[in-house]
Amino acid sequence: MAFPTPGCERSLSFFKIDHNTMKLHHILAFLLLIILAACSLLVGVADVSISQVLAGDHHSLTIILVSRLPRLLAIILAGAGLSIAGLIMQQIMQNRFAAPSTTGTIDWAMFGYIVALIFFADMSTWVHLVTIFVFSVLGTVIFVRFLQRLKFKNTMLVPLIGIMYGNVVSSMATFIAYKYDLVQTMGSWAVANFASVLQGNYEFLYLALPVSILAYAYANRFSAASVGESFAKNIGLNYQRIILIGVILVAVLSSSVVMIVGVIPFLGLIVPNLVSLFIGDNMRRNLPWTAYTGVILVLSCDILGRLIIFPYEIPISMIISILGGSIFIFLVLRDKANA
Repeated sequence: MAFPTPGCERSLSFFKIDHNTMKLHHILAFLLLIILAACSLLVGVADVSISQVLAGDHHSLTIILVSRLPRLLAIILAGAGLSIAGLIMQQIMQNRFAAPSTTGTIDWAMFGYIVALIFFADMSTWVHLVTIFVFSVLGTVIFVRFLQRLKFKNTMLVPLIGIMYGNVVSSMATFIAYKYDLVQTMGSWAVANFASVLQGNYEFLYLALPVSILAYAYANRFSAASVGESFAKNIGLNYQRIILIGVILVAVLSSSVVMIVGVIPFLGLIVPNLVSLFIGDNMRRNLPWTAYTGVILVLSCDILGRLIIFPYEIPISMIISILGGSIFIFLVLRDKANA
């Protein structure tokens, strides 16, 4: 009869401790999400308390169901959706500084939004969403094709070109907006704000759920594509098809968020990088934590925006811009130090 060696006992003991630690991390992460979600439901201009809700107060329940709960769900879906979009973009672009906001995807989505307002103003919201989606896919594919032709792709060169490319597209959209007197409308959508989210006008964000499931199903393929076209082809994968699927998923997530909430800068860039610092580069393992971290970040910034100058509210894009810009500089300097 074989007995485990002392070394084996230590290994089993280490595994047990590691497993228990992981369970503790999951419990703490869940509790943090519940606490922030409860704060989001209770913080606002209208005075709502847990006791009023439990007592069935009609006014409090109406505020929760019509305004606060839709806002919370929109924050969760937008935070998770844009973070996953950034993770997919970084995989298919083979660059950790790639994101919807640094590859022109968001700018093309805004361009599509302006076009939808001009030519399809009287049509349904679905037509607007499809228009934004088509422009996002088209613009991102153009950028991906351009990068594939570049022989030299420095880590910092890709986002630099992407930002310049996005600025050109944004300038064209602004020019058209001036011509059709839509500058103010465009400006309001360029600054993300969850204050306008109400029951009945945020449900398109639920597209993030099936897209996230698809992203998880294709995680291993995206990881293979991130190694390079030759490697993907050697293991029997259609590299161009994987890239196109990734672009479509990113475009759907970005389009729905831009249309309902507005532009949230840096989110898809910083969240996947922060998660990879602690967990590694395995996309299948990273994706749930990337979605969770995006939700926590957006939820925290939204609550902070409601409290800083209460009862007034600071748009979430301003807070994330400050935080995201600082983290982006840190990541750039860290990447340069580790080069």
